[in-house]
Amino acid sequence: MTEGAGGEAAVDRIELSGLRVRGRHGVLAAERELGQVFVVDLVLELDIRDAAASDDVVDTVHYGEVADDVAAVVAGDPVALLERLAQRVAHVVLARERVLAVEVAVHKPQAPIGVAFDDVVVRVRREAPARGADGGDGGPGGTPVVLALGSDLGDRAEVLRSAVASLARVPGLVLTGVSPVVESAPVRLPGTEAAEAPDEDQQPFLNAVVVGRTTLAPLDLLAACHRVEAGHGRVRRERWGPRTLDVDVVDLGGAVARDDERLLLPHPRAHERAFVLVPWSLVAPDAHLPGPGGGAVAELAAALDAAEPGAVVVRRDVDLPLPPPVLGVAAAGGGAP
Repeated sequence: MTEGAGGEAAVDRIELSGLRVRGRHGVLAAERELGQVFVVDLVLELDIRDAAASDDVVDTVHYGEVADDVAAVVAGDPVALLERLAQRVAHVVLARERVLAVEVAVHKPQAPIGVAFDDVVVRVRREAPARGADGGDGGPGGTPVVLALGSDLGDRAEVLRSAVASLARVPGLVLTGVSPVVESAPVRLPGTEAAEAPDEDQQPFLNAVVVGRTTLAPLDLLAACHRVEAGHGRVRRERWGPRTLDVDVVDLGGAVARDDERLLLPHPRAHERAFVLVPWSLVAPDAHLPGPGGGAVAELAAALDAAEPGAVVVRRDVDLPLPPPVLGVAAAGGGAP
């Protein structure tokens, strides 16, 4: 809650009820194929006194844009459980800076239940992370995040530009910085055909790092990165093989999590990859990599360069602009622009 004049707690509410969107969520295959209408109710907690004084929409939360964001989530990639869908909706709403907390009710009135019923509802309430005025940890946008991008197929520079633009449209993810682009030799998995008989015509990788903040849960962030990869033609045939686009979650708020094989935090090989460390140190000179093998990112990058001078990465003159903030997001996840 925020403090008003005299120190009183100020929590006002904006309610949006009965948002109807067709989605494909459910456990059954028929639900994924045919879809059905879901109904969402929202209660946003915030302080509206600035807007009441100014009569300006910039001083409040634009509920039309919130409706668009939520509709994109419900109409987007399917999930099995209403619990997961409600969580996704809460995350995209909390990405709005002025929202202190949100109550979400997701209704499934056409649920495949074999007896008469009126409705099925999952309700959640989530609070925004503490938001500091200095933009540090707990600042606007949620948890700090570092993503590494790479491409060695097609027009590599254009792929990276398009990928950054796609990531900027992911609800719950705000990009605050894009690194310069570096070029690196492909990393090949020992014992594979690519390692034993490398393709002489294979292009080197172009790599970059983006930093930002996110209100997405770790696995939802990973899923969003995978959607951006898929939107750029990424096909997962061979580990460490050629790819149009690679988007890796390198660090998420300094978390160290190694109990889920789908996402290890921080990235377990980041400390030995100059094509991650060098651009990361250029976009965030004071960055620190947590976990085993971690340390000051700039020092780790310098150590790799000292071990093999001039043979690690080469900086390339590729323009990779930071897209402007997206106020109304048109898609629930990333994809080709």
